Amino acid sequence: MENPAVKRVEVLGAMRVATDGDVESVMLAPKPRTVLAMLVAHSGQIVPLSSLIGELWGENPPASALRVVQTYVLQSRKALSRATRLPDKVITRDALSTHSGGYMFSESFAQLDYRVYQWLVDAGRRAMRNDDFTAGVSYLGDALRIGRGPAFADVVVGRVLESRRRHYEESRLGVLETLAEAKIEIGRHLEVTADLAALTTEHPYHEGLHSQYMRALEKAGRRAQALEVFRRLRIAMISDLGIEPGPTISRLQHHILNSSSSRFA
Repeated sequence: MENPAVKRVEVLGAMRVATDGDVESVMLAPKPRTVLAMLVAHSGQIVPLSSLIGELWGENPPASALRVVQTYVLQSRKALSRATRLPDKVITRDALSTHSGGYMFSESFAQLDYRVYQWLVDAGRRAMRNDDFTAGVSYLGDALRIGRGPAFADVVVGRVLESRRRHYEESRLGVLETLAEAKIEIGRHLEVTADLAALTTEHPYHEGLHSQYMRALEKAGRRAQALEVFRRLRIAMISDLGIEPGPTISRLQHHILNSSSSRFA
């Protein structure tokens, strides 16, 4: 059962623990923080000692790696105890438990922000599949507000956590794209153009964001600017990546070109 005092463990940004009364940063040195991040990222699963060692030192662990990881787990428990004001024995029993060959962070100990984020994203996309774009905007907007920055922002990551960080960032960009689509469908295209002007500058090769920017500009009657967005994307991709834009955005460009031409035919 979830401990009523602990509401949430957050990793979409710096690692924090939210309790009934406060939000506390997890005070740990870099390597113990990496261990705790690995365990939280795999909540509900036993993380083998070998995986923790690999995340910390790669292919060249020290001879003392096993003992050192055990020390880092102890330090992680103490940090959680301080942040939650729960006794060490409760943290060991209910939050970060020892198992044969590894350790596990219990997913029933508290809500995990990335799980809440994913639930909201799934709900938003279901709403859109049912043509309820207003609900889609609400769910997806709530999902994006959970993220306070890059995942594990204050963690020194190895191969596994870097993969997780990239996954969350790609997911966030996909949600931004889907949110823009939903807003366009309910007539909020002027708001979308302002949002995507900045996002497409920040992510100059992201075709999905550029596609939604073009759609929003077309809806606003700014077809020439929509075509200019495609032109800049194409130049950047050919110059920097050596590839052409994909078929989906190219079809959108042809559609806008044809609709522009038909107005003067």
